[in-house]
Amino acid sequence: MRDGGAPAPRARVSASPGRRAWERFRRNRLGFFSLVLFSALVVLSLFAEVLSNDKPLLVRYEGNLYVPLWRDYPETTFGGDFATPTDYLDPFIQRRLGEGGNWAIYPVNRYGPRTLNYFAGQPNPAAPSAENVFGTDDRGRDLLAQLIYGFRVSVLFGLALTAIGVVLGVLTGAVQGYFGGRTDLAFQRFIEIWGSMPELYLLIIFSAVFAPSVSLLLILLSLFGWMGLSDYVRAEFLRNRQMDYVRAARALGVGNGRIMWRHILPNSMTPVVTFLPFRMSAAILALTSLDFLGLGVPPGTPSLGELLSQGKANLDAWWISLSTFGVLVLTLLLLTFMGDALRDALDPRKAAA
Repeated sequence: MRDGGAPAPRARVSASPGRRAWERFRRNRLGFFSLVLFSALVVLSLFAEVLSNDKPLLVRYEGNLYVPLWRDYPETTFGGDFATPTDYLDPFIQRRLGEGGNWAIYPVNRYGPRTLNYFAGQPNPAAPSAENVFGTDDRGRDLLAQLIYGFRVSVLFGLALTAIGVVLGVLTGAVQGYFGGRTDLAFQRFIEIWGSMPELYLLIIFSAVFAPSVSLLLILLSLFGWMGLSDYVRAEFLRNRQMDYVRAARALGVGNGRIMWRHILPNSMTPVVTFLPFRMSAAILALTSLDFLGLGVPPGTPSLGELLSQGKANLDAWWISLSTFGVLVLTLLLLTFMGDALRDALDPRKAAA
């Protein structure tokens, strides 16, 4: 208490460095808005089957409830003549589901990534219409469904490739920077030789030998995607291993692994975190480029690169190139804005200011 009876001001508790970095990131409106928008788009894409599908979410037919989204029903279930899987775009099936108290709840977009609308009134590729909001591609598939599912494939592939690259890059960079000497020299010579290998030629060779798949593409790109981050982590470990707290830990007999994991790594995460959005952008671009060249995901898989290739082959179908280019540019812009905001938030000079 002060002399006048007024309570003394409370001591201000300083926030943790992570909290202060998060506050600086939030003050960057463009970066924070990009994070919110990108997260929302990713979450929505995870529920792509609910948003865009050629099967109803729920059907009530003659007093019984059906869930076509999770189970295939033969056409005879809804009054058809054949025991084949039901085509819910068939006008006959739609009439059966809309009469006599029957009803069906459809997704927002009533087309899946591989749905071919055999009852379309325009030749393919068809321009945007009320039936296909973004039009169709040259095979008759709904373009909006292709973009939704293709965005999900690209983002999940980018996340997986980024995660693998971070693990390998942090591991190799930490070993190089902490031990130094001959260990660092041997790793550097190996990286120089490994980085000089023609990555595109290897992809062409493996694509010719093995059946194309997302997992194979992920493994091949992961073999080269860790080297960029490894250099940054190596530099941080080379700098931090000479700090007093590291010398004190060694004097106390703390093991090398514990020093690297508990002491040096938390103080070397700034380049890792800043690197993530840009690495993910590079992964998405790599997948799109390989799909454009026909070396990416298996045929039939929704892909932004394949749509760009269709746009090049069908220049008069402007809606294919324009919509795909818009999705790709929006994704890369959001990741770039997030990376810039992270870099500013973790900049020690701005943190001191």
